[in-house]
Amino acid sequence: MQISIGNPASAPQPLSPYYSQVARVEHADGSALLYLSGQIAEGATLAEQTRGAFETIDALLKAHGATLADVINIRTYLTDITRLDEYGAVRRQFLTGTPPTSMTFEVPRLFRPEAQVEIEIVAAVPADR
Repeated sequence: MQISIGNPASAPQPLSPYYSQVARVEHADGSALLYLSGQIAEGATLAEQTRGAFETIDALLKAHGATLADVINIRTYLTDITRLDEYGAVRRQFLTGTPPTSMTFEVPRLFRPEAQVEIEIVAAVPADR
């Protein structure tokens, strides 16, 4: 097993220099697991922030030969759980296949005060990619 951690140059860079966005765990058969740090995005509305976070996630996955269809687990942190439907409407635009395993939490705030949502994922990349 080989582990690499970093920030792909072809994807948006992290909002802070104190963390890496992707940990890639390579298995002997050529498959890999990708662990993405929680992603937030700028925007005035929850929908804009959710869309931006998924766009960043998509770019990070593509940098590792994966797609949103490879997502097997998603953890979402919302500052207002009553807006889950608004978040879910955008999420369904990006995750269109079989839904991954999922957990959603309400939190009092995120590391940026203006952030309303943070999304963390795990993806499984087949050996042929």
